[in-house]
Amino acid sequence: MARWRGRRGVRAGVVAVLVSGALAVGLYLFQPWKLWQDETVNEALPGALSSAPAFAPGEPGPGTAVPESAPESPPEPRTLAQGSFISHEHDTRGTAKLLRLADGSHVLRLEGLDTSNGPDLRVWLSDAPVKEGVAGWRVFDDGAHVSLGKLKGNKGDQNYAVPADVDPADYGSVAIWCDRFDVSFGAAELADA
Repeated sequence: MARWRGRRGVRAGVVAVLVSGALAVGLYLFQPWKLWQDETVNEALPGALSSAPAFAPGEPGPGTAVPESAPESPPEPRTLAQGSFISHEHDTRGTAKLLRLADGSHVLRLEGLDTSNGPDLRVWLSDAPVKEGVAGWRVFDDGAHVSLGKLKGNKGDQNYAVPADVDPADYGSVAIWCDRFDVSFGAAELADA
């Protein structure tokens, strides 16, 4: 009888260790607390000037004539393509814009982004078509894609530099990609602006 109780205790201990390990792995992979944590990012439009000009001592102030040789303000970024996000694995809203800056570099700008937070979210440019529903959840890693980095926040306006060796014309869509589970939270097709 004592032998039976000893085996039962060992079995219960092994089961407790296995359950604890499975729980720890599940928490690490799914990070469920992120579902209730929003990260809001509000970055300015790249290259945009402040709406209130700054005047240094000795410079002309408001109401003062500015000489004709005053330098022009840099041109605003040019929108090359844009699209609205559709939802995939999670409700996702907002706009993706591909911008060319005055120096010729490119930036992907997400405006009004609103999606769920999650583990290991990335912003991808992809050549995959944007498909509605479950059919579109996993297509973005099938073809050519480039990661522009980790999603800075699941809400707000944010900018992602496109590497100089990447031709944006090769990519027609943007995905908020969960690298941990290989699934799209939401995507936008980029159409010429």
